[in-house]
Amino acid sequence: MRLARVSTDQGAIYPSCKSFSNNSFQTDFHWRKRAWTCKSPGVAGFLRRLGDVLGSWARITGFLRQHKGNGPALAYGFVLALFLGAVLYSRYANVLGSPTTYLYLEVGGSLLSFCYAANALIRFRGTHDRIALILAFGFVLSGMVETVGYFGLNELLRSGQLALSHVPMGWMVGRTLLAVLLLAALGVDRFLPTSRQPSRETAGALFVVAAAAYITSAAFIAAPATPAAKYSALLSRPWELLPGVLFALAAVFFYKRFQAQNQSDSDASLYDYSLFMVALLNAACHLAALFSRRLFDGPFFLAELSKVASYAVILCGALIDQARLFDQVRTLAISDPLTGLANYRRLIAVIESELDRSRRTRRPFSIVLLDMDGLKTINDRFGHLVGSRSLVRLGKILRNHSRAIDTPARYGGDEFALVLPEAAKEIASRVATRISERLATEAEEPQLSVSAGIASYPEDGDTAEKLLGAADRVLYRMKHRGNTINSITRIAACL
Repeated sequence: MRLARVSTDQGAIYPSCKSFSNNSFQTDFHWRKRAWTCKSPGVAGFLRRLGDVLGSWARITGFLRQHKGNGPALAYGFVLALFLGAVLYSRYANVLGSPTTYLYLEVGGSLLSFCYAANALIRFRGTHDRIALILAFGFVLSGMVETVGYFGLNELLRSGQLALSHVPMGWMVGRTLLAVLLLAALGVDRFLPTSRQPSRETAGALFVVAAAAYITSAAFIAAPATPAAKYSALLSRPWELLPGVLFALAAVFFYKRFQAQNQSDSDASLYDYSLFMVALLNAACHLAALFSRRLFDGPFFLAELSKVASYAVILCGALIDQARLFDQVRTLAISDPLTGLANYRRLIAVIESELDRSRRTRRPFSIVLLDMDGLKTINDRFGHLVGSRSLVRLGKILRNHSRAIDTPARYGGDEFALVLPEAAKEIASRVATRISERLATEAEEPQLSVSAGIASYPEDGDTAEKLLGAADRVLYRMKHRGNTINSITRIAACL
């Protein structure tokens, strides 16, 4: 069989591809330009100015991305100044809230913390993230302590036995416990070695949580005086400095951890940044509570809103990162780790899908099986790393010289497959020839060559097993025609 000259453009490989006429494109462009000039001059001027503004903003943001400098510190300082201004305004303007609103915030925050705890336990089961495990217990305990403390506070308010200057003990214990566990989680992640047995890590996390809960509760129970707000003082609740400083330290350490992960090109995800934001928002929570002169005033509610916002941030960060992890797992489940092509599972699923579609449309599709020649010789002579590199080279050529609707896959070992939708056997033959030509023109050593076998639906079979079997038989016959398959004519003759 004579081999026809193969053109280098994609239209030669796939005859169904058509080129567009330049004249028709220019005509359409001039027509659109004429239609645009018919619009109102005012609209055109507005859009022109909008484009200038957006262009300037894009240049500004691009410059800030390239030259960050002190930009993040200035931004955080500006937000802090606004927050502090809102706290002081609500304090001196005598902004008040109701116990019912506080109940809604408290219950909503507890539900968010419980949802995050469930998500963190699932995360630990899949990733063995010890920070997530410790924080799961920490958020559950903190939410339970604060919720129980609220109901006790509500009973005291109804009986009239509680002064509004009283600082709820449940608030102080729950907040301080969460801050201690944030720091403890960082210490465990940094200094304790990872155990191969998840049960030991779970037991260690429970021990850390129990120790932190005991120490925190004992410290507040043994305190010489009950926390109370001082109405005339600027810092009306100095007790808030303890958890506030702990949360600030946690924010600093989590931010350094996030930066270190970014610099080391590791997986610094949104979840890692959300941990920093949680610590920062809780530090802002206690900054607002410092200025609270009584229960249910403006700074008190700003503190409560900051706390609930921190719970929402950590839950959203965990859910988004979990979706990212699921997507990674899905990609790993259907792709070959060496070449990045589809694996056998994905190949069979694509073939079954093409069979269903071709039965409906009554259009053919083809499968090309490719077998690398002499991989064992390459491994013996150059080493297995070079052999693996040869497989990657072939996979790259398959990926780069396929259509978007084609599916290149690693069939197994040194065998590859290419599913060509709506392609007859003649088109598949030209694709295989083109791939062989690309391999023959590569300058990298060792020189690679492939044997190929083609099967088409419906003439060679109507199931995935029959099509792969037919292509494998053609490949087997080609393999045994000689020791070398460098000749493009020989490849085409077998197809």
